[in-house]
Amino acid sequence: MLSVYIVDDSRVMRERLTESVTDIAGVEILGQSGDPLEALDSIRKAHPDVVILDIRLPRRSGIDVLKDIKEDPASPIVIMITNYPYRQYRQACMAEGADYFFSKLDEFDMIRETLSRLGLHHKNKIHHIRKDQNEK
Repeated sequence: MLSVYIVDDSRVMRERLTESVTDIAGVEILGQSGDPLEALDSIRKAHPDVVILDIRLPRRSGIDVLKDIKEDPASPIVIMITNYPYRQYRQACMAEGADYFFSKLDEFDMIRETLSRLGLHHKNKIHHIRKDQNEK
């Protein structure tokens, strides 16, 4: 299973993301938070495969949270999402190690498509690892 953690200050957006993701085969929601500090703590403890991270959060920027997440050599894939898809935000996120950057306004479906692809890749990767272990 591909585990996902959602960080967005909007409860409605977290619910929308959860609803969109829960029916994707091979993908599970590991947790969610609207608070960046709580989210960082949970991410460090739970080690999700993917983090969906909003740029605008209370008390701390999602870009700052991204920097902290990517300090770990085994960091998860990070999908940045925003209602403000400005070029400078995209560039800053990609420079800090974001794997994907999507606008909530017109690219919301790309989040689901990306997780579907990642879930399939993750499933195939595990299948190959098990196959290799069985051949030894």
